[in-house]
Amino acid sequence: MKYERIDKRLFIENRRRLAERLLPNSIAVFNSNDIMPTSADGTMPFKQNADLFYLTGVDQEETILLLYPDAKEAKYREILFVRETNEHIAIWEGHKLTKEEATEVSGIRTVLWTSEFEKVFNTLMGDAEHLYLNTNEHPRAEVVVETRDARFIKWCQARYPLHSYRRLAPIMRDLRAVKSDIEIALIQKACKITEAGFRRVLRFVKPGVKEYEIEAEYAHEFLRHGSRGFAYTPIIASGANACVLHYIANDQVCQDGDLLLMDVGAEYANYASDMTRTIPVNGRFTPRQRQVYDAVLRVMRGAMDMLRPGNTLDEYHAAVGELMTKELVDLGLLTMDEVKNQNPEFPAYKKYFMHGTSHHLGLDVHDVGDKYRKFEPGMVFTCEPGIYIREEGLGIRLENDVVITENGLLDLMADIPLEAEEIEEIMNASVKA
Repeated sequence: MKYERIDKRLFIENRRRLAERLLPNSIAVFNSNDIMPTSADGTMPFKQNADLFYLTGVDQEETILLLYPDAKEAKYREILFVRETNEHIAIWEGHKLTKEEATEVSGIRTVLWTSEFEKVFNTLMGDAEHLYLNTNEHPRAEVVVETRDARFIKWCQARYPLHSYRRLAPIMRDLRAVKSDIEIALIQKACKITEAGFRRVLRFVKPGVKEYEIEAEYAHEFLRHGSRGFAYTPIIASGANACVLHYIANDQVCQDGDLLLMDVGAEYANYASDMTRTIPVNGRFTPRQRQVYDAVLRVMRGAMDMLRPGNTLDEYHAAVGELMTKELVDLGLLTMDEVKNQNPEFPAYKKYFMHGTSHHLGLDVHDVGDKYRKFEPGMVFTCEPGIYIREEGLGIRLENDVVITENGLLDLMADIPLEAEEIEEIMNASVKA
């Protein structure tokens, strides 16, 4: 692994908190993600199941976690199953965790080989009453591939039809929404790596460079700082491409006079960062670009002030919409008549600001969380307003990652250049040099 080993106290505490939420005499099972095939004998890079990682810190395929807090024998209350290695695997794939190493990573004393799972599970199910199983219930998820968890659910229900089945997803959603100090430090590390990439790009961008060349600059900087790379597919959108919210082609030439919108974030230890910056390709904003940029920045500042304990996402987004409406009127993009006669279900500002301002951030870029739950200290959110004027080929979005605290927020990207003057200064200093 490229990242430094995480303090196992994080995973020990996470399992303790989960165990408190289970009904008496319950087993909970978490499966790792699959290694996904491409074609022939190719595979995609492995990405661990976020819930399993949250509870164990194990970043390896064919891993299973079984929790049975009320097991009669203490050794069966936490069991980690890992893939048994051999000389052939070591030669062709590399080192896999030993049982001792798995204990050191996770803090789980009972570690067995994955091949032993079925026998042990069958024995414990004879005593257990409830079985908690894991599913992906993120509201934006589109799951079309059958996961290991999904296959395991089918197998369990066929083999043990009379047990009481329960959902883990609502519990994990609640637990993962509030980050510990260790988690916040990991997200901060990802943000610092993202900052290094952005500062490098500010010195690199000029008219004539291709969007994918800029993507390569980020990738180089991320990898050299111990990141596995991008936390999500990067958006490097110049000119009118910035008005396509999920533009990922990244194959156009950056033109003199255009703006460049970059939505990128490094991953570190499976934790994501998520940054957006919009910069002038030639190093200088035009008066119109600066006018819109400052409007987005004012909305961002106002929105960050609202990320405080007690608010909810729906209330927050409605209030940010009011800030955006004022800015769009001042920019001449909306009239007061349009605002007065707007459809409450689709406010007028959404013509130029179509997406939400914030989402949870953590092990997933769009991390799990309940939109009806009030903001609490320890929650990590993005803050990302934008204005997209398709008729002008002009799109500007700005985004930082922040932690809600007792008295406000902690901006994890406070050191990343954001003010227009600072961006211009850095870009033009590199030109002079």
